[in-house]
Amino acid sequence: MEQRRLGNRSVGAIGFGAMSFGGMFGATDEATSLACLDAALDAGIRHYDTANIYGMGVSEQIIGRWGHRDVHLATKCGIVNGPPRTVRNDELHIRQCLEESLSRLKRDHVDLYYIHRRQPDVPIEDVAGTMARLVQEGKIGGYGLSEVAPATLRRAHAEYPVTAVQNEFSLWSRLPQLGLIQTCRELDVAFVAFSPLGRGMFGREPLKREFRSGIDFRDTNPRFVEPNFSANLAAIAPFRDLCADRGWTVPGAALAWVLAQGDHIIPIPGTRTAEHLRDWTVADLDAADLAAIDRILPAGFAHGDRYGDQQMAFVERYC
Repeated sequence: MEQRRLGNRSVGAIGFGAMSFGGMFGATDEATSLACLDAALDAGIRHYDTANIYGMGVSEQIIGRWGHRDVHLATKCGIVNGPPRTVRNDELHIRQCLEESLSRLKRDHVDLYYIHRRQPDVPIEDVAGTMARLVQEGKIGGYGLSEVAPATLRRAHAEYPVTAVQNEFSLWSRLPQLGLIQTCRELDVAFVAFSPLGRGMFGREPLKREFRSGIDFRDTNPRFVEPNFSANLAAIAPFRDLCADRGWTVPGAALAWVLAQGDHIIPIPGTRTAEHLRDWTVADLDAADLAAIDRILPAGFAHGDRYGDQQMAFVERYC
């Protein structure tokens, strides 16, 4: 697999997002998740991304039981489940969450530690200072920010260098192209793209709306609620036709498009099953292919916002 820089390490250009192990997109089980991790390792994936909030520790526990020590591992803190759901970025909370995560992961160190969401009334310089101390103590290899604006990245990076920024980025979520991807490149910060396959919309087959309330994260997501859901399926159908004509898998073409937007970008698709990993073979796109994709799926084509109002509460908006 092509290698890209993540802090002071080289990792595969595609990482693995373990959110679904916590049941965020429907029921899963540990044996299936462990088999999926084995398949990812066999596919050359070396960067694995989880968070304390994914299944309230379940995802971290599964990775801990998996037990591979030669992989690059990231986890996150900052979201407090509630109710009501809120965020905390104070040092006491960050340290407590880190110790709990390390226990579940069965490690004494994590390669990359993210602030999952920013707490607006805590200066980002204070957060960077906390993370710097954790680096100096050997608890973490580097730190990252998630769903932040370019200005926040600049302030944090000036206090202590940021390793990575993780924001949603895909063919239908392109806000980071309006400044964040460029700022990451300027500061030599990796940009980690989560949900690069649109939470299943760019899967092998057209997604069917069989989400269960309270079980599936997408159940109330505006892009997956009618009439937006049907409109989005129709908009993406010509892209599926293009993939079929060119011999690409739909996920492979969607990932190739993300990778083509910058050599500092590392997408982290997620899945619950080893079967879906086989569809991640990255398509070989040339300039004409990229232009064709942009004609079919121009920026802003998606119907509906990527989050509901409640989910947007602690996401930084900058455009």
